[in-house]
Amino acid sequence: MFSDPPKAAADAGSEGVELTEFQKYFVKQARFTAGMETRYRPSIISAEPTYQHLAKGLVIGMRFHSARVIRLADAKPSSDINSLCSFLARSRESPVRKYTPNGADIDSVIDVRAIFQQGHRELAIEAMPSFLLPRKGRYGLRDYEKMFCPDLKSDDDVFDMRGIDRDSGCMVVVRPDQYVAHILPLGAYTKLAAFFDRFMRQDD
Repeated sequence: MFSDPPKAAADAGSEGVELTEFQKYFVKQARFTAGMETRYRPSIISAEPTYQHLAKGLVIGMRFHSARVIRLADAKPSSDINSLCSFLARSRESPVRKYTPNGADIDSVIDVRAIFQQGHRELAIEAMPSFLLPRKGRYGLRDYEKMFCPDLKSDDDVFDMRGIDRDSGCMVVVRPDQYVAHILPLGAYTKLAAFFDRFMRQDD
């Protein structure tokens, strides 16, 4: 279609490609032509899709699809998020603790973000886990870029757009190249740790 000449508008019998057909095909294949349709098979850095049902629109092995969210300035925690943050912050098995070098910022290797279902006016930031409000850098300033809410005004609710299970939520592990590496239940601490242990190495 790219190499064929466009069909003459006035001559339906002429050879070439209909411009409207070309446009439709180009839009349909846009992610492929942009190099975004690569799908990695399960490997040491791409998990089996055991929990894919928890986020149907974020396919393991494919590029992470961005979506509009609002930075949280007011929020309240859920017990699942509290428990997960407690594990990530304190457990010896936490991949964040295990693979972050001594003296480095807590997100220098693994950057944890949280997206809540509630609107940003329904939550209270002072009640959030301190793990999601880390002090960083030379002056120990708070990082407020770890918690987000859906953009409910625009109808672009990330939970609907990406098919994320509203009842149980999930963890989505995204690689540095922005491909989805794993999806896990919020309470799957052991499986999360085991996944990172497959390819990460502790600082000596």
